[in-house]
Amino acid sequence: MSHIAGAQKELIARINRIQGQLDGIREAVQEGEECGSLLQQVAACRGAINGLMAEIIEREIRFHVLPADARANSPEAQAANEVVDYVRRYIK
Repeated sequence: MSHIAGAQKELIARINRIQGQLDGIREAVQEGEECGSLLQQVAACRGAINGLMAEIIEREIRFHVLPADARANSPEAQAANEVVDYVRRYIK
């Protein structure tokens, strides 16, 4: 996954934020926080994980599907953008 290495810093930052959310959830459970608040934190964490997954899938699509010489407005790039939009929309 060498194409992911180019975004390693950005992906690690997202993972660190997710880890922080998980730490907050653990704390909330340990402190006996009310269910509604706990579920809100879990839902936010799930959204962050889904965003991370969508980012990785988008990079895979752009690396493996698009030819390296494809222009931004080429039919291939437009098709890839459409697939990425579908992924982002339905992965939530």
